[in-house]
Amino acid sequence: MTDQVVTRFAPSPTGYLHIGGARTALFNWLYARGRGGKFLLRIEDTDRVRSTPAATAAILQGLGWLGLDHDGEVISQFERAPRHAEVAHELLAAGKAYKCFSTQEEIETFREAARAEGRSTLYRSPWRDADPATHPDAPHVIRIKAPLEGTTVIRDRVQGDVSIRNDQLDDMVLLRSDGTPVYMLAVVVDDHDMGVTHVIRGDDHLNNAARQMMIYEAMGWTVPVWAHIPLIHGPDGKKLSKRHGALGAQEYQAMGYPAAGMRNYLARLGWSHGDDEFFTDEQAREWFDLDGIGKSPARFDLKKLENLCGQHIAVSDDAALRHEIEEYMVAAKLPPLTPAQSDALERAMYCLKDRARTFPELLEKAEFALTSRPIVPDEKAAAALASVSDGILNELTPHLQNASWTRDSLEEALNAFAEAKETKFGKLAGPLRAALAGRSVTPSVFDMMLVLGRDETLARIQDAADAA
Repeated sequence: MTDQVVTRFAPSPTGYLHIGGARTALFNWLYARGRGGKFLLRIEDTDRVRSTPAATAAILQGLGWLGLDHDGEVISQFERAPRHAEVAHELLAAGKAYKCFSTQEEIETFREAARAEGRSTLYRSPWRDADPATHPDAPHVIRIKAPLEGTTVIRDRVQGDVSIRNDQLDDMVLLRSDGTPVYMLAVVVDDHDMGVTHVIRGDDHLNNAARQMMIYEAMGWTVPVWAHIPLIHGPDGKKLSKRHGALGAQEYQAMGYPAAGMRNYLARLGWSHGDDEFFTDEQAREWFDLDGIGKSPARFDLKKLENLCGQHIAVSDDAALRHEIEEYMVAAKLPPLTPAQSDALERAMYCLKDRARTFPELLEKAEFALTSRPIVPDEKAAAALASVSDGILNELTPHLQNASWTRDSLEEALNAFAEAKETKFGKLAGPLRAALAGRSVTPSVFDMMLVLGRDETLARIQDAADAA
């Protein structure tokens, strides 16, 4: 039996959940969930100045919106600092790390001279092999003893084998002079203790892998499988940043993109499964693998996102869609729907969802079902009403009163009425749209009648006739 796959997402809580971070979380979630594994969440909150509870909450909300559930408790890296320090002291006791008493001034003086002479600025501490008997009673850091010869090979599932000469690796600091652990040590100890088997993260961490492997090897721990994924670029080919528009996962929720469409789009951003563009969560979990991740940066394209979102809205369950739209309205700080509006929205969903790419578009089409009498027509709708006499609308009422309220009966009644008036139904459609919705672009007249019901439909037509 193979060991269980364990992945993790480890954001720093210094802001919202960036869309690049959301994709990293998604890749980790898909890889674990598709293999019956665990997906863990660790908040890397060691930077006490920049880490905030609000940012942690924003990350959790963003993951919640995307439906990326994690296993177990959220781990705080900061709270595990004593454990990180314990590992540094273990390496010190084993002779694989050492106390370095060099001051910042000494190190900077060395680097300035090296720069001036065109030599490597990689600092080699004179304390690496010093006799402990010569140690002064002074502040010191603890450094790992980096290998001096040979090559470190990062076997990466996305980037391939990446070789780094060991003489280019410095004796990395593990514990600062105040006894606090550095990020590089904390990451390795946390990943090991959490049982992480696969580290899937942005390729801006690729160089860190060689330095982190020094700790794994010094401790005799199993090195995880590395998969460093290319970053996301904007449409202009430059690294995605604020100038490209909305970046936080919650901003996309507040803009009205459905979570399923966003998951589908983010999965396709840098990963492919043949030519498949649209797929369900179930298919994504089944298909996702590291071999399908490309080496080149993916480009974020809002039109493609909207296209996929429209396809997901079209196949969504009506009740689930109504629920997600209500959550969107909270995120967008819109007034909530009344229970009656919510019911009307769900009844209307069948004739709204086929052509909407976002929730604002869908709600725009749903306006006829959400609004209440009296209907105030916009300019175009008012012109359509003016094109027919109020008498025609008054005459139409008895025909509709006697029709059974099904699509076929309504079509039959309206077509028969148009024929009797020696006109085409198309000539009646504009005024009816105006009477029922107060606008000229709406779902079909028959769909609106079915959603509104007999009484409301007749009342709106009567209002329009009276106003005319």
